[in-house]
Amino acid sequence: MSFRDPLLLLLLVPIVGAAILVLRLGLRARPGARYPTLGVFAQGSSLAVWARRALPLVRISALALLAFALARPQLVEKEEEIKTEGIDIMLALDVSGSMQAEDFKPRNRLHVAKNVVSEFLDLIRNDRVGLVVFAGQAFTQCPLTLDYDVLRTLLARVEIGMIEDGTAIGTALANSVNRLKDSAAESKVVILLTDGENNAGKIDPATAAKVAEALGVRVYTIGVGKKGGAPIPVDHPVYGKIYARNADGSLVLTKIDEESLTEIAETSGGQYFRATDAEALRKIYAQILELERTKFQVKQFEKAHEYFRWAAFPAVVLLLLELGLAHTRLRVLP
Repeated sequence: MSFRDPLLLLLLVPIVGAAILVLRLGLRARPGARYPTLGVFAQGSSLAVWARRALPLVRISALALLAFALARPQLVEKEEEIKTEGIDIMLALDVSGSMQAEDFKPRNRLHVAKNVVSEFLDLIRNDRVGLVVFAGQAFTQCPLTLDYDVLRTLLARVEIGMIEDGTAIGTALANSVNRLKDSAAESKVVILLTDGENNAGKIDPATAAKVAEALGVRVYTIGVGKKGGAPIPVDHPVYGKIYARNADGSLVLTKIDEESLTEIAETSGGQYFRATDAEALRKIYAQILELERTKFQVKQFEKAHEYFRWAAFPAVVLLLLELGLAHTRLRVLP
């Protein structure tokens, strides 16, 4: 309940003061003689005598109700009409052996990437998200969904070795774009994360990027890894963890094809990012979401239900009652 003109409630202050004064005076009768009969003096106290003494309170109650009515009590209902332009996002995640590189703490690149993607889902509201994983091949780990808990569960199952090794960037991008081609969303986005260069799959990354452009899909590419690359740990059946080496005995270092990733992004109207640590990766995902942020328009409607009549009507009735009684049955002479 609210009031359209709440300041008018201040009228209740003198009215309440008058009521208190009447009560403190003990509802004393006004001087005068009631007529046309003197029977009341013979009967002593009666209902009529009490009613005459209480008559001022009737008028005070009526005035209080009128003040309440003038303040316009109302019950306001608010309605909102929200128009949104949603985003459909496919996350393409590299799970090749090089994602075991330990330059991202804790553990390795894939572990950090999974954590960052999970945190990224906390930033999303009412946008569909899906997941494609790739190494030597690519497949859809989770189709577009609004159930982020299911997506997190499937993301947790992603691990290195689940797909034959390699880095099929073009195939992964084509798979992601295919999941978005029938989308009716205003914004269709692929966020592709990798730490290598395309060396597997039957689809060239440049070709996949042109398909994305034709279908109105923007591709944001992220290259992960420190400058200069990092050694790749592998499990040896005898020696345990060792680091991959070339034929000449030198360490195999990860290498990102930044030129190709930049070309993919620019072809589709997206952007290329480089992440050298976990915090940088978090900021990149947040920045991409900001670039594609859902636009919304809110129209608010208010409907007020007026209740002043519920106070005004009894106020008028009480005033008429008071006037009627004061000039008839309870009339007094000055």
